[in-house]
Amino acid sequence: MDLRKIKKLIDLLEESNLAELEIKEGEEVVRLSRVPKSAAPAPAAVPAAPVVMAAAPAPVAATPAAPSAEAAVANALPAGHVVKAPMVGTFYASATPGTPAFVKVGQQVKAGETLGIIEAMKMFNQIEADVAGTVQAILVENGQPVEFDEPMFVIA
Repeated sequence: MDLRKIKKLIDLLEESNLAELEIKEGEEVVRLSRVPKSAAPAPAAVPAAPVVMAAAPAPVAATPAAPSAEAAVANALPAGHVVKAPMVGTFYASATPGTPAFVKVGQQVKAGETLGIIEAMKMFNQIEADVAGTVQAILVENGQPVEFDEPMFVIA
């Protein structure tokens, strides 16, 4: 990854409200984190090896809690195909504020039809239905942050 890309990532981090950003491109890894203004400055880019070592313990510690929380959410969902968030970002139900939502509960949708938008790093990504059917549930609210693989819609 060249220096121009890293500088662009730093600019994106400063413009957003993210606290931390990690980008993997092939075998190269760049991790940027925002430091509180009162703390001492830290290096913006960290070499690949320390990032992998630092990142490895966190998922292992979080893994045991995830299945039980995931199982509780899965049990509470209506029957049907679950559309999950493909990325971390902010969910929007419509293209612009004040316009009707892309879909409503009970609405028929076709495969490929837009269900909502996720904003990630100032990019708007359409979330499309991967199956045709009726929207049984909308599990996220407009303007709500979403996690990767978080259930968003149920289509039956």
